[in-house]
Amino acid sequence: MKITRLELIKVKPRWMFLKLYTDTELYGLGEPVLEGHCTAVEAVVKEFEEYLIGKDPRQVEKHFHDIYRDAYWRGGPVLMSAISAVETALWDILGKSLGVPVYKLLGGKTVDKVRIYVNGWFAGAKEPH
Repeated sequence: MKITRLELIKVKPRWMFLKLYTDTELYGLGEPVLEGHCTAVEAVVKEFEEYLIGKDPRQVEKHFHDIYRDAYWRGGPVLMSAISAVETALWDILGKSLGVPVYKLLGGKTVDKVRIYVNGWFAGAKEPH
């Protein structure tokens, strides 16, 4: 299995998603967003494209470390948001390829329920979504 392309999908007002395609029917999703800085994170994800194309997406830890270590200035919210999205998409592909949810690959569930805020409002919103 090989990575064939990356697609960044912007969703108003401030979200962005990464779709990592493979040469099979499998793809992975990640969220490379840093509120108010979509364009900056988008540029970093695009920088990773040359490295990722042609690689086996199931080697999650290898790719994480290669991308992180190859950065001269490590860390920071823009770089880490981009890396996080790629890593999430890679885990998504790995889970799908093995037929298991990602949480099983990461040690199992820790809770059965999660409380969420369902009003739909968040900081800076002008209307609910």
